[in-house]
Amino acid sequence: MKKLLSSLFVVFCFIHLTAQTYTPANENLAKRQEFQDMKFGMFIHWGASSVLGNGEWVMNNRSILVKDYSRLINVFNPQQFDAAKWVSIAKNAGMKYIVFITRHHDGFSNWDTKFSDWKITNTPYNKDVVKMLAEECRKQNIKLGFYYSLLDWYRSDYPYETGRTGQYSGRTAKSNYDSYLQFMKNQLTELLTNYGDVLSIWFDGHWDQTNPEGSNNRNSRIDWKYDEIYSLIHKLQPQCLIGNNHHLSPFPGEDFQMFEKDLPGQNKSGLNFQTASDALPLETCETMNGSWGYNMTDNHYKSSKALIHYLINAAGRNTNFLLNVGPMPNGVIQPEFEDTLKLVGNWLNKYGETIYGTRGNVIEPQDWGMVTSKNKTIYVHIMNSDGKPYIFLPGFTAKVTTAVAFDSKQKIKFKLQPEGLFIYKDGLQVNDVDTIIELSTK
Repeated sequence: MKKLLSSLFVVFCFIHLTAQTYTPANENLAKRQEFQDMKFGMFIHWGASSVLGNGEWVMNNRSILVKDYSRLINVFNPQQFDAAKWVSIAKNAGMKYIVFITRHHDGFSNWDTKFSDWKITNTPYNKDVVKMLAEECRKQNIKLGFYYSLLDWYRSDYPYETGRTGQYSGRTAKSNYDSYLQFMKNQLTELLTNYGDVLSIWFDGHWDQTNPEGSNNRNSRIDWKYDEIYSLIHKLQPQCLIGNNHHLSPFPGEDFQMFEKDLPGQNKSGLNFQTASDALPLETCETMNGSWGYNMTDNHYKSSKALIHYLINAAGRNTNFLLNVGPMPNGVIQPEFEDTLKLVGNWLNKYGETIYGTRGNVIEPQDWGMVTSKNKTIYVHIMNSDGKPYIFLPGFTAKVTTAVAFDSKQKIKFKLQPEGLFIYKDGLQVNDVDTIIELSTK
């Protein structure tokens, strides 16, 4: 009997470990490369919560009961939603992909799902926004990914009893994760079957079942069964990239690693204690003001210069930049966002070759700026002046044949020393946003 039990235990462990292994398909590996080349995307937080004008966490932050919050389905009516306009704003900003909130923590579905009545097609608007957005992205050659919340403040089968959030929504029924897991699988199957090629599934909410970021123990209080969820996604669309905003090192089955409101290696937000992966593509997400979802009182808008610097800093760290907009409840992206994005797009029209398709981590980030590379060309981005007559690239060893100012093509003096490369700023015309020097190497 002991031998039998021992054998069964070994078999169980083998099956479990096998389920955790993941070999990405060739089309997935190709998509990872394509994803890294894109560099810049638009994040869109929007849904029934937008009606209240206080961000996407309003249900939790104001302890709104499910029975009261559900009334939003009668007033969410975005008559001015225009998928072509949204996608055009992203394209004119130089963005190559969009990640759209299909379902946030309040459980509201922005498409015509068959598995929930709490959805946009049961509002007075009664249209499938995901369908319209997917069709328009195909027309304008913009890739589309889907944000999907793992946690839910609305449904009773989600394990809310052990969650960090959503404790005041009035739920009393005992949760049932098997039921909730099947619900998520059903919805993900819809999203990956009915809307064409999907760039990515962007999961969020894992942290609801862990201790706060920075704790010694970040183990989940529930078994999410990611092996089942991830294998379903890769079966339906092998090329689809999976990312999970758990603020931890990547789990088996994930295709890119994300950082929230921080660049890799930084932790100003207190969310990102994880080390950047050297095997997976990286992405960081940030807001244009201080909010993700529409917030009518948040006018802390970031300047186009600040956003361009963020984009350069991300690219120099080999990281994509997913920049968020929170459209108004009528479906319009507010003009403050549109105007700033247009300025970023103007900059990329001129300097995009120093960002798109590049790779980073050529040297460590410097006080004066960042470096990106493409094949044998190095782009030195000088964003800050340190008052010195030269720029120093520590540890740089590549043999430089020419150095020119990107704008004027003026030749720039340089000298390669054992400790790195010195680039001299004699006569260099300074650009207020970013002065770029282009290096050709052997």
